[in-house]
Amino acid sequence: MVQNLSSENSIANRFVAELRDSAVQSDRMRFRTNMERIGEVLAYEISKTLDYTLQEVETPMGIAEVEMPQDNLVLATILRAGLPMHQGMINYYDSAENAFVSAYRKHHKDGTFEISLEYVSCPSLEGKVLIICDAMLATGASLVLAVQELIRHGMPKKIHIATIIATKPGINHVRRNLPKAHIWTGAIDEELTARSYIVPGLGDAGDLAFGEKLQD
Repeated sequence: MVQNLSSENSIANRFVAELRDSAVQSDRMRFRTNMERIGEVLAYEISKTLDYTLQEVETPMGIAEVEMPQDNLVLATILRAGLPMHQGMINYYDSAENAFVSAYRKHHKDGTFEISLEYVSCPSLEGKVLIICDAMLATGASLVLAVQELIRHGMPKKIHIATIIATKPGINHVRRNLPKAHIWTGAIDEELTARSYIVPGLGDAGDLAFGEKLQD
């Protein structure tokens, strides 16, 4: 399943537009805040797919019956660009466990690159719901590699991938390698450059959120 927020009009359109807008994204705090907001919107949408159980809540005036989520959640993020989205998820799923993955493109002089995965911190995923967020789903290679590494810590009952902007080639790559994963995105772009950058995209989300890094 692929759920695209931009397929329906909502306030999320404004958040995505400001993230793309070169005149607005120069405000680093605003950029991170909009990423966090997208994380919150996606957390809400994903919550509709969770399992619920009826519970009684005692009020000052009596007893109320409320459907409450019962799934055990693990929120994962790919460092560093996914961190603001991760915070948005935590704002809603405050009792969830957390996982972190360091995955990045290691570029070669000929213009090619490989995905380098150097750090993983993860609780048991057995029988839980895994939600992994990253700002951009370009080729899909880093997300697939990250999920494959995470599920070595146990097989989750559901996998949700949350991203701000995805591409059709990236979505297809994820669906081939993780056919049971649910993909949630703020928008879908058509084009990838020869160096696998998203067009129109929004630029380097990690640099825009946290500052430019030295290239290796």
